[in-house]
Amino acid sequence: MTKKETKIALFEKKEIRKIWDEKEKLWYFSVVDVVGALTDSVNPTDYLKKIRKRDEELKNYIGTNCPQVEMTTFSGKKRKTLAGSTEHILRIIQSIPSPKAEPFKRWLAKIGYERIEEIENPELAQERMKKLYEQKGYSQSWIDKRLRGIAIRQNLTDKWKERGITEHRDYAILTAEISKATFGMTPSEYKKHKNLPEKSKANLRDNMTDLELIFTMLGERVTTEISENEKPTGLIENKKVAKRGGNVAGNARKETEKEIGRSVISEKNFLEGGDDRLLE
Repeated sequence: MTKKETKIALFEKKEIRKIWDEKEKLWYFSVVDVVGALTDSVNPTDYLKKIRKRDEELKNYIGTNCPQVEMTTFSGKKRKTLAGSTEHILRIIQSIPSPKAEPFKRWLAKIGYERIEEIENPELAQERMKKLYEQKGYSQSWIDKRLRGIAIRQNLTDKWKERGITEHRDYAILTAEISKATFGMTPSEYKKHKNLPEKSKANLRDNMTDLELIFTMLGERVTTEISENEKPTGLIENKKVAKRGGNVAGNARKETEKEIGRSVISEKNFLEGGDDRLLE
């Protein structure tokens, strides 16, 4: 299976993780997330276990057809999770007594069609991501920065791959190095600073203010530029470059704080109320 990074889709405001299989040209969806969306269960994992015990045919079907696929959890960690293609998910929802079954089938068909469109026109993917943030209540100004930050982040990870970095753990180490140099905190420490629950679905960058996003982008873009110029190899060399890129952003942040008379580092997060809560 040749997969890309975990994406989030929304079905009736419920988040469902999915990942694209490049080889088979289809989406794989988290089975537990689908069960949660269809049943509103407070513990969809237990619900899934119960229906597998109740339906022996379903149990065998899932065991044969639904692989354990690595996806990013809502807390940002990589974990193996039971996943199924559209065909597999359609079979599973037959065993779930839910009035949402038919709307969910239509939703699956729509997701598949949209992916075909995005392959033909990649700009559509960005437009749909933009609409997703709009639906969540983010401001247009914030969304523009967030999308630009995603592109900059992708360029950086592509550069790391060229330089021999392939393990998720190493990406996390390098990202932490940039964050420490930029803000004086690792991403996990930053989440605690913003009072984001450790096991919540909250993404740190989705809870950053405009200025925090700007300096995050600066640190990662400068790291990419240095990497392009110096072509470091291996984790140790790339870690030094990451720290230097973060230092540039960190120094710029400190100068900005002197000029505006307050800290750029904010305790604000998107979970705390109104659609202007992340504006500076």
